[in-house]
Amino acid sequence: MLKRRATILGATGSVGQTTLNLIDAAKKSGDADISVVAVTANSKVKELAEAAKACGAEFAAIANPHAGEELASLLIGTGIKSAAGPEAIIEAAEMDAEWVMAAIMGAAGIKPLIAAAERGADIAFANKECLVCAGDAVLAAMKKGGGRLLPVDSEHNAIFQVFDVERPHRVRKLILTASGGPFRERTRESLRGVSPEEAVKHPNWSMGAKISIDSATMMNKGLERIEAAYLFPVPKEDIDIVVHPQSVIHSLVDYVDGSVLAQLGSPDMTIPVASALAWPDRVPTPAKQLNLAEIGRFDFFEADEEQFPALRLARESLDEGGIATCILNAANEVAVAAFLKGHLPFLDITDVTEHCLETVRPNHDSADLADVLAADKLARDAAWARVEELAQRS
Repeated sequence: MLKRRATILGATGSVGQTTLNLIDAAKKSGDADISVVAVTANSKVKELAEAAKACGAEFAAIANPHAGEELASLLIGTGIKSAAGPEAIIEAAEMDAEWVMAAIMGAAGIKPLIAAAERGADIAFANKECLVCAGDAVLAAMKKGGGRLLPVDSEHNAIFQVFDVERPHRVRKLILTASGGPFRERTRESLRGVSPEEAVKHPNWSMGAKISIDSATMMNKGLERIEAAYLFPVPKEDIDIVVHPQSVIHSLVDYVDGSVLAQLGSPDMTIPVASALAWPDRVPTPAKQLNLAEIGRFDFFEADEEQFPALRLARESLDEGGIATCILNAANEVAVAAFLKGHLPFLDITDVTEHCLETVRPNHDSADLADVLAADKLARDAAWARVEELAQRS
């Protein structure tokens, strides 16, 4: 039976909740005995307290420093310790769980992930921004600790499952699949007035607002290309993207002998989360069983960088290297947030991102985490200034 101690960073989000549900189901079925050491959240105090009590966590941490008293009061009589503030999230990451789910969204997840990595934990990560912004620092922390990076994004998890780690030189290329989002069949001009409500309606996946918008612009796939370049020992120019509307083939590995291996599954994040949770074992999930006859066909299309310029921006940032991918991510996060709040038209999301890539010039361009975080802040400030400038023009 699989036995381990786990910490969930970002326990109230969709991936965190999926992880906790799988842990509970595996314990009840006898497939695994996984005890929860710590759970964290950004600001959802009641949800965090409920999650901590439900899983019997030893420790609960809330990032909002003003929510500590409320969290403590909700946990009275449970024996669960609690703390508040950014340092409490680091404390949770440093506790002695050998498996950590890193599901804190955005750049805020970088420091906790590195803290867990440096002490040797296996890291299941659903936060692609950690590698996009600070890939070198994350890999250095993993090397220092000796743990394993376990990708949870469905595309990278798919590659992880079929990649020959013993013979990476026999891999010809990686092929990331993209659904194409809700606007795959629309012209770019027709997207000028789309609303946030339209943009978050993903045709296949149930996801949060930010990642849904990234799917609509296809920035999500551009970020995944950058992430794949850090995760797998394959030249960045050998990482391709293809549109696959059915979202059943989650990615492929093309080998030198002409074999192309793929991982297939229903479009359900339960599957990659379970893969990372149980690795190198497997546990049952409630995901719908794949029925190929019911699906009937698989379609593939080229990923069009003119229709979706976010793909080009991500590719160029990866080619440039250094701090460029951090600027890309930070500017895009700000632009997406502005769009969701109604302050920015949909097509201007990539305008803001490209503007920052062209104008933001940090004093330092290194893999040092302090320089990365400084560049992240610089890019965010520049992005908000660009949003304000565009709002004044309209």
